Amino acid sequence: MTEILLNLTVRPIPYPQEVHDRLQLEATEIIERYPDSRSALLPLLHLVQSVESYVSGTGIEFCAEQLGLTNAEVTAVATFYSMYRKNRTGDFHVGVCTNTLCAVMGGDQIFAELTEHLGIRHGETTADGAVTLEHIECNAACDYAPVMMVNWEFFDNQTPESAKALVDGLRRGEQITGSRSGIPLCTFRETARILAGFPDARPGATDGAAGPATLAGLHVAEQDSTDGGAQ
Repeated sequence: MTEILLNLTVRPIPYPQEVHDRLQLEATEIIERYPDSRSALLPLLHLVQSVESYVSGTGIEFCAEQLGLTNAEVTAVATFYSMYRKNRTGDFHVGVCTNTLCAVMGGDQIFAELTEHLGIRHGETTADGAVTLEHIECNAACDYAPVMMVNWEFFDNQTPESAKALVDGLRRGEQITGSRSGIPLCTFRETARILAGFPDARPGATDGAAGPATLAGLHVAEQDSTDGGAQ
């Protein structure tokens, strides 16, 4: 908690001029999408997070300047939503759901074994900067419990062994694909930029690529339609 407070209260160090100028152009593009500029705050927070891998005091001050808000108003929003990070985050934010069903199905065991395997605790990052590990709350994917998320991409039906293999692959730089999409993961900072509203440049990102779990409901609906037609 002390580290979080320091990150948000120390006097911000301005972005380098070239970074500030680029962000200002991109911020203007984002703000122009909304009839009320204040509505652009959430994507702007993702934008600054894409620079430093968390929302720093510098990022808060930048957002406030662009929108004519106070630092306190921006901080209130940035600290409310869990997707906005308070400390530097690794290339891959690995969240293990330990809410009720996932915990019962093995989520607690997965988290315990990952902490030992990686040598870090909740909220910490590996020394190589690759993985930040955290407990996360329910992601409404209980039918595929236990579930993990990496940079907000689902990884369903996990076991301690598959979870450890997953983080090892991430640290080796392997291309890893989530359960719900057909495209490889991108880094945390790249994910933040996409969430800010900028194009996803990964191959297949604009083609509607989807994994089996995403298509499961569609397949059931198609089967029901076929069965109904046969009757």
